[in-house]
Amino acid sequence: MTTTVTTPQDLLPLVGQTLGTTEWVSIDQDRVNLFADATDDHQWIHVDPEKAANGPFGGIIAHGYLTLSLAPVLLQEAVVVEEFSAALNYGLNKVRFPSPVPVGSRLRATVDLVSAQDKNGAIEAVFRLTYEVDGADRPACIAETVVLYR
Repeated sequence: MTTTVTTPQDLLPLVGQTLGTTEWVSIDQDRVNLFADATDDHQWIHVDPEKAANGPFGGIIAHGYLTLSLAPVLLQEAVVVEEFSAALNYGLNKVRFPSPVPVGSRLRATVDLVSAQDKNGAIEAVFRLTYEVDGADRPACIAETVVLYR
């Protein structure tokens, strides 16, 4: 499910609604290793299969911030705004990681529009992304991301 609007102003009446659910994204070890290299976060829970097998999750898990970093691409899949001059990642209001994302799993996000308001000629939209791991009981991440559309 994807919601398409013509302009950012068209988001205003959609506050409180679920706007879409993305396709599944595979989280493989190559992606985790690239993220570890990009961030210099080579903690064993992410990159050492032998040590992680005896760790708290029984195997390697993705970085929480890797999961969060997928927000822009997942958001664009669930919500399409056709006409704007710029969409800026303005910030985050709240982020939680209730459960891990095991390497080899798939995740997707459901996007809800928490708020949208006119702010000095721009539209500030707050989207809640709830990341779900295929087959898991609890979400892997719940994040409110703020986008400023000009």
